[in-house]
Amino acid sequence: MKGKARIGVCDTTFARVDMGKIAEDELRRWGFRAIRYTVPGIKDLPVGSKKLIEERQCDVVIALGMPGGEPIDKQCAHEASLGLIMAQLMTNTHIIEVFVYEDEVEQEKELLKVVENRVREHVQNAIKLITSPDKLLKEAGTGQRQGFADVGPILR
Repeated sequence: MKGKARIGVCDTTFARVDMGKIAEDELRRWGFRAIRYTVPGIKDLPVGSKKLIEERQCDVVIALGMPGGEPIDKQCAHEASLGLIMAQLMTNTHIIEVFVYEDEVEQEKELLKVVENRVREHVQNAIKLITSPDKLLKEAGTGQRQGFADVGPILR
C-alpha cells in the first residue's frame, strides 16, 4: 500500500508553526506524499478533512491545529474536535486530530519541540493505521505520548 495510500494533511493559517510542512516532511521520510489542504482556522478542519476524504479520496487524514491558550480558544478546539469526530463517522475514515495548545509549555522553543514531535509521531500513527495496524496492536497499553516522552505501561 506504500506509495498508493492517499494521506491527507489538513492544516490552518491560524497555527503559529507550519504544521503541514512538518507533516509533509515526515511523510516523505516514510515514502509517502501528502495531499494537503489548508483552511483558515481550527473550526474549518472538519470540512477540510471531509473534503480530502470525499473529493481527494484520502485513506486517512491528519488534522493539524494550534489553539491558543484562552478559554475561547479551548472552546473552539473542542467544537472542532467534535466536528472531526462527526466527519470520521460520516465518512468511515480515520481523521487523526493533532492539536498543540499554545499554553502546553511556557517557552516558545519548547513549544516548537512539542509541535515537531507530536506532528511527526501522529504521521507515523496514520501510516500504521493504513499500512500495518498490527503495529498499533503491539503498542496497545504501552503509554505512548505524542509531543512528550512516553510514560510507559502500568505493569500488573
